[in-house]
Amino acid sequence: MDLRQLECFLAVAEELHFGRAADRLHLAQPSVSNQVKRLERSLGVKLFERTSRSVKLSVAGERLVPEARSIMSSFERAAEVARGQDMPDGGVLRLGYVDILNGRLDQLLDLFIARMPGAKIRLVHLQARERLRRVRSGELDAALIRSAVPEPDVLVEPLWQEPSVVVLPASHAVAAKSRVRLADLRDLPVRLVPRSKNATFVDAVVKACRSAGFEPVMGPHFTSLQETLADIGTGAPCWTILHEGGVPLVATRRVAIRPLEDADGLTITTSLVAQQKPGPMVRALLEAVRGMDV
Repeated sequence: MDLRQLECFLAVAEELHFGRAADRLHLAQPSVSNQVKRLERSLGVKLFERTSRSVKLSVAGERLVPEARSIMSSFERAAEVARGQDMPDGGVLRLGYVDILNGRLDQLLDLFIARMPGAKIRLVHLQARERLRRVRSGELDAALIRSAVPEPDVLVEPLWQEPSVVVLPASHAVAAKSRVRLADLRDLPVRLVPRSKNATFVDAVVKACRSAGFEPVMGPHFTSLQETLADIGTGAPCWTILHEGGVPLVATRRVAIRPLEDADGLTITTSLVAQQKPGPMVRALLEAVRGMDV
């Protein structure tokens, strides 16, 4: 087992497609396939279930993913240490971020750079659960996470709050209102992420609907922003909730975005999550957080 084999394995595991993995690594597809086959032979297990139409991880492959990421992260960290990049005056801050880069994040990074003028920033876009996992494992120095809940093994520092807005079909009668109450939406299914991905927010929406006098009807899950907006704008009537920062990404006239009158409990908090004993880079980032104008 060598690093090139692990790198190819992880690329295929994340893309679930040998061609896309090869493009990402700037290698020929047969080279990637051969590296994965060699890894499978050296481990004596099958890492992927392959058909002519799909690629998915086997049980052994799913077990290997976190270990392979940890090994690759340790290798990258060793290289940074050897080059002196782990030092505060020339380090690399590995920051997992939320789906939208906005002015508040710009302000945070500006304040951080003012405290660490020689530092570099590597922004890593990942799902929230993966961001949290990588902070715990040390693969990320810190991460921005919405609706983060206090946990005993990580530091959670609230950053800023964003009000929620409702997204519904522009053709629906409720869209004629300038402001919407949750009760106006009682007859429409709501699209939310699976509870396993963000229990805090899903529970808050359900609680707010119950306080408004109705039990929400759950529609299909919220998938990607653009796919969900397309479904709301052209499919069966339904609604969802976005944080205010997501509004600039909505570029279709087929949906209407309206503020909520009864949004108590639905304000979305973005927090900085780091290990309990942060190093100098993260301490500088925390100082920047506390200097923000939010």
